Amino acid sequence: MLFSGRGGQGVRRLLLSLLLLAAWEAGSSQIHYSVQEEAKHGTFVGRIAQDLGLELAELVPRLFRMASKGGGDLLEVNLQNGILFVNSRIDREELCGRSLECSIHLEVIVERPLQVFHVEVEVRDINDNPPIFPRAVKTIRFHESRLLDSRFPLEGASDADIGVNALLSYKLSSSEFFFLDIQTNDELSQSLSLVLRKSLDREETAEINLLLVATDGGKPELTGTVQLLIKVLDVNDNEPTFDQSVYKVQLLENIANGTLVIKLNSSDADEGSNSEIAYSFSGDVSPNIKTKFKIDPGSGEIRTQGQLDYEEMKSYEIQVIAYDHGNPSMSGHCKISVKLVDINDNTPEVSINSLSLPIREDAELGTVIALMKVSDLDSGVNGEVTCTLTHHVPFKLVSTFKNYYSLVLDGTLDRESVASYELVVTARDGGSPSLWATARVSVEVGDVNDNAPVFAQPEYTVFVKENNAPGCHIFTVSARDADAQENARVAYSLVERRVGERALSSYVSVHAESGQVFALQPLDREELELLQFRVSARDAGAPPLGSNVTLQVFVLDENDNAPALLPPPPPSQRVARWVGAGQVVAKVRAVDADSGYNAWLSYELQEEAAAAPGGARSAFRVGLYTGEISTTRALDEADAARQRLLVLVKDHGEPALTATATVLLWLEDGGAAPKASSRLVVGPAAAAAEAALVDVHVYLVVAICAVSSLLVLTLLVYTALRCSAPRGEGACVPGPARLVCSSAVGSWSSSPRRRRQRVCSGEGPPKADLMAFSPSLPPGPGSAEERQLSEGEQLGKVSLKFFSILNICYLLCLNDSVKIILIHSSAFILYRYPIPGNLHMPRSGPRKGKNTKKKKKKKKKKRKKSIHLYLFVQPLIC
Repeated sequence: MLFSGRGGQGVRRLLLSLLLLAAWEAGSSQIHYSVQEEAKHGTFVGRIAQDLGLELAELVPRLFRMASKGGGDLLEVNLQNGILFVNSRIDREELCGRSLECSIHLEVIVERPLQVFHVEVEVRDINDNPPIFPRAVKTIRFHESRLLDSRFPLEGASDADIGVNALLSYKLSSSEFFFLDIQTNDELSQSLSLVLRKSLDREETAEINLLLVATDGGKPELTGTVQLLIKVLDVNDNEPTFDQSVYKVQLLENIANGTLVIKLNSSDADEGSNSEIAYSFSGDVSPNIKTKFKIDPGSGEIRTQGQLDYEEMKSYEIQVIAYDHGNPSMSGHCKISVKLVDINDNTPEVSINSLSLPIREDAELGTVIALMKVSDLDSGVNGEVTCTLTHHVPFKLVSTFKNYYSLVLDGTLDRESVASYELVVTARDGGSPSLWATARVSVEVGDVNDNAPVFAQPEYTVFVKENNAPGCHIFTVSARDADAQENARVAYSLVERRVGERALSSYVSVHAESGQVFALQPLDREELELLQFRVSARDAGAPPLGSNVTLQVFVLDENDNAPALLPPPPPSQRVARWVGAGQVVAKVRAVDADSGYNAWLSYELQEEAAAAPGGARSAFRVGLYTGEISTTRALDEADAARQRLLVLVKDHGEPALTATATVLLWLEDGGAAPKASSRLVVGPAAAAAEAALVDVHVYLVVAICAVSSLLVLTLLVYTALRCSAPRGEGACVPGPARLVCSSAVGSWSSSPRRRRQRVCSGEGPPKADLMAFSPSLPPGPGSAEERQLSEGEQLGKVSLKFFSILNICYLLCLNDSVKIILIHSSAFILYRYPIPGNLHMPRSGPRKGKNTKKKKKKKKKKRKKSIHLYLFVQPLIC
C-alpha cells in the first residue's frame, strides 16, 4: 500500500530538516567536500591543495600529511597534482550506521611553518541496501471467533540507508479476509497491523498465505518481502488487551540495576484459564534488549539488568506479548519505547600531537608549539568542552576549529630566567557538576647566544716577584656565560699589543680553556715594573659574544742589585791637620737599582780602617745614612800622613748586598783655617733650629698624607712624627738616622733612578712601611756658593739635604674599590717654607775679639730677615 496524505507531509518535513542540517554542517568546516558511498577507487573528490591555498611544489618539502578520524585510508591525496581521491571502498552504513550525518573528518598538517587545516568530506548515501524483515516467514494464529477489524501487529522491515532511501512503503498481497493498516508515529516510526475485514471460518479456510512487500524510496527502488502464514484457530475467542498499544518511558543512563521500567497490565474478557495472562518479550526482540531488560511473566513488570549507557544506545523499542492460557491460547501485543537521558558521566579527553619542541627563546609571538584536540562522549551541554591553560605563562590556547586548539607563544622567552615550562591544559565540560581532565605539556626553551661571558670584576691586580721561573702560573681569570651548551663554552685569549718593542705574547700566555695566565719568561722589576694587558673571553655561539678584563701585573722587587758607587771618588783627597772634630772631609755616594728596603743604603767603616795606630781612637767616621766622612777629633802630629779608609756600603735587603769604597786622605800642614761650617750647630740655638726643622718635616709628611685623603693615616703619621721629634738635644752628633714616622702603607727610600708606577702582589706582601729619615747635621766646609748664602738659607740648605733623599716608593690606598697609587718621579718640585726669623745658625770656627766687636756694631743696623726653607719634594702622581 502507498503512503497516505498524512504520511507525505511527514516525509517533506524530514527532507527539509535534512537539508538544513547538511547546510549547517557545510558552514562549520573550513573545507567541505562530498562523495557518494561505494565510489570506485580513484574517484575525484576535490582539489584539496588548491582549495587550501598550497602550492604543489611545496607539498613534499613542507611534509604534507593527512590524518583521518576513524576513516582509515578511505581517502588519499596525490602529491603530484594535489587532488583528493577515493582510495578504498566507502560503506556509509559501516562507517556511520543509522546516523543522519556521515562525514569523514580529515586533518591536513604541513610544516615550515606548522599549519593545520580541517577538511570535512560528507559521505552521501546511495540506495544500496534493500528493506529487510526480521524473518522470511511469519506464522500468525487467528481464532475463528475473532471479530471483524481485529488487529494483529506486524514487525516492519528495516533499511540500513537513511533519508529518502530509508523511507519505506508497504503493500500486502490481495486478500478477502485481511488488509494492511499503517500508522505513522512520531520520529517517522511506523506501526503495521494486519486487520481482519471478513470473519474467518476454520472449517472453510484453515490457512491463509499472504505476501507483505516493503519498498524503499531510493532510485532505483529496492524491495523486501515476508511470507505471512495465517492459521485459523478454534475455541478461545478473546485475546488479552493493553490499555495502549505504545508505552513511552524515559530512564537516566546511570539508573541502578533492577530498577522498574514499567509494569504492564492487560485484560482478557474470557473466564477461567482463558483469562489467565502471562507476559513475555516478542520473539523478534534483539538479544541486546534481552541483556539489558527482563520481564516478569506473571506480573508484567519490566526491570533493568546490566548497565545502560546513553553513549552506547540512546533508545530501545521492546515488543511485549500478553497471552492467555486458553486452548488455543490468544495473545495481545504492545510496544514499550524506552529513551535514555544523558547524564554527565564522561570526563573530557585531551590529546596532544605535533609538538614543535624545543622552542627557541627568540621565537616570534604567535609561533605554534603544539596542536590539541578535546572530546567528550556526552551530548548537549554535557559534551560542550572549554580549554584553559596555566596562568602567568607566555603561552595561550587558540581555538582553530570546533574542539581543536593550538598552543601558541604569547610572550617573550628568556632561557636564562626560565629554562622550561610545565604547562597544564584543563578541559572542562558544561555539565552540572562539571567534569574535567588535564594534560601536561613540558615546553623546553632552546638557548640562543644572547649573553656574553662576564667576569666577576672589570680589573684584577696581580703581584709577581721578579726573577720568577719561566712558565709559572701567576693568575687565573674566569668568566661566566649564562647561556647553555656551546653558547656557554668560553675560550680565553690575550688581546695582543706591543710592550715596548716586544709583543705581549712574549711575556705572558693564557690557557684557552682554563683561563690560567702564565709568565713565559723571568720578569725584571728594574726593566718592567707594571705589565698591564687585557684578556678576552669569547663563547662558542654563532655569532660569538665576548668581553674583556684588564690585568695589572705588578712586579715585586727582590734584592738582586748591589749598591753602586756614584760618581767614582777621586783617588785621594788632601786634608789640613788643623781640622777640628766633626769636620766633613769627604763623602761617599752610592745608589741601588732596587727599591724600598732593598734600596735603603747604610755606610760604615771597615774595622781595620777605623782602628788608629797604637789603639788610639780613630780620627774619622762615616755617616750611617749620609756617607759623609768626618773627623771624630782634632787631628794631631801623631796621625799618619796617609789615611786609607774602607767604606762598606750595604743595603737592607734579605740577604743584604754590599759594595766597598776606598778613600785615601793625605794630611797636610799649613794653610789658613777656614770658617767653621755652618753645619755645626752649638748651643741652645742649634737645638731650637733642629727642633724647628723637625717640625717642618712633621707637617710636610702630614700634608702629603692629608692630600691623599688618608684621614686615619694622617693622624697616625702626625702622632708618630711628633713623638719622634728631638727633645732638647745639643749639637748634632754623628750617628744613625732618626726614624721620624712609620705606618703600614708604603715606604720612603732614596733612588736616583727613574721609576714607574708599580703595585705588586705575589707570594708575599711587599714591605709596607712609611718611613722618613732625619740625617745627621755635622759641620763641614761649604762650597763657594754656600758661603755666599745667608744663615737662614744655610739652614734651608741643610733641610734640602734631608728631603732630597725623601722618596715615595709605593702607597696603595683601597677605598670602595677605588685604587689611588702614589708614586715617585725623577722630577722635583721646589717648595718654599718660611722659618721664624729668631732661628739662626751660629758660625763655627775660631772666635776672635775683633770680629766679635764688629758683629755687635752691625747688629743694630741689621734688618730683621725672613729666613725661608727651600725643600725639594718629589710630586705625587695618581
